[in-house]
Amino acid sequence: MSTIEFNQLLLNNTEFLKPFANTFTADKEDAKDLLQETMYRALANQDKYNSGTNVKAWLYTIMRNIFINNYRRKAKRNTIFDNTPNEFLLNYNQVTTANAAESNLKMKDIQAAVHKLPEIFRNPFTLYFEGYKYHEIAEMLHEPLGTIKSRIHFARKLLKEQLTRF
Repeated sequence: MSTIEFNQLLLNNTEFLKPFANTFTADKEDAKDLLQETMYRALANQDKYNSGTNVKAWLYTIMRNIFINNYRRKAKRNTIFDNTPNEFLLNYNQVTTANAAESNLKMKDIQAAVHKLPEIFRNPFTLYFEGYKYHEIAEMLHEPLGTIKSRIHFARKLLKEQLTRF
């Protein structure tokens, strides 16, 4: 296929791509840019087009890939700008600090709730919380595995009811 024939083929299919560009971007100016970039890439990659194949599908795939790449590039930057006239950058690596006093109070409440559990639930739950596996706890406490699992489940349920404010 000659370059002139290929160019004519692209021109004949530009109108087909405009609605897709509008759907992708939801902005007329961005849609025009996307369409222009698609046509540029199609011209630059003319040698990759196989004569007789569906040109609309080929152009649509190029457009979709450009849109996805641009979207990922923007998401990777993850920069939020204030739309005021000075375009002040909002997220300039602000650091937050945790309130240690509040965390300590919460931990004390959680520990008190764990200690209020009936012993039958508290022992398996405490061992599980310390990092032991279910089967290890079952061996230590000489109980069936299913019993240990249900006791830990009920301990969690009781703690969840007692600690609803967290």
